[in-house]
Amino acid sequence: MFKFENHIFFYAFAIIPICIAIYIWYAYRAKKNLKKLGDINLINQLVPDVSRAKKNTKFILFLIGFSFLILGICNLQTGSKLQDVKREGADIMVCLDVSNSMMAQDLSPNRLERAKIAIENMIDKLQGDRLGIVVFAGEAYVQLPITTDYSSAKLFWEGISNKIVPVQGTNIADAINLSVESFGKDEGKNKAIVIITDGENNEEAKESAVDAAEEAAKKNIVIHTIGVGSESGVPIPNIIDGIVNGYKKDNEGNTVVTKLDAKILQDISSASNGVYVQATSSDIGLDAIL
Repeated sequence: MFKFENHIFFYAFAIIPICIAIYIWYAYRAKKNLKKLGDINLINQLVPDVSRAKKNTKFILFLIGFSFLILGICNLQTGSKLQDVKREGADIMVCLDVSNSMMAQDLSPNRLERAKIAIENMIDKLQGDRLGIVVFAGEAYVQLPITTDYSSAKLFWEGISNKIVPVQGTNIADAINLSVESFGKDEGKNKAIVIITDGENNEEAKESAVDAAEEAAKKNIVIHTIGVGSESGVPIPNIIDGIVNGYKKDNEGNTVVTKLDAKILQDISSASNGVYVQATSSDIGLDAIL
């Protein structure tokens, strides 16, 4: 957007045609006076260093400089237009997978910590929205009831770890159902659930998650899913006092590998008219969902 701060000074441009008229009149009078002295060609030979082109150039440069001076006084401004708008806040439940597979390090520093950093940044961008937090693994728990107290949300968020839920697994259906209950019965609100997980679970649990998403959609709740991790699979580290001490193994001594299951997350979001975003090391995908 462009505008001039001092419009009144535009009238100064009226001086330019007056200057041009005076200059033409002056040149005409000078030429007429020279003719009184003698032949013009002879005079030009007597004073060859006098250049009419230079005079004209100087006058043109003067006009250009004067024009820029007027524009400078008018003060051209650029920037955004300020406009009051009415923003309708939404109710957002963030469901974060805190199972052991979220400790995999295919995202830096690991899947869980990378998601926590992204959500803290998201909280800073909320305006009038209510936020709630659900953590889940084999079971789901409300970590923060839905609120507009973003400072409290950040405090609760800092305390989340993979030790917070004792039962391991990835029970997405339980997280969806608990989030739906946590919204309460407020009508007319935009309600959304954001699930951040690697989606890894057995087939029966996957079907339950899609069914839960379909039930949520009947209540006009949109579910967005963010897939964290790589589909090729990485081992799950054993972390003791912040230091990796080997990798988890199954009962047969084989290293456990965790893979992103994008298909189930796509099915969940599709069932509730939401979107699926696959996270990368540089972008979890919350900005796209917001």
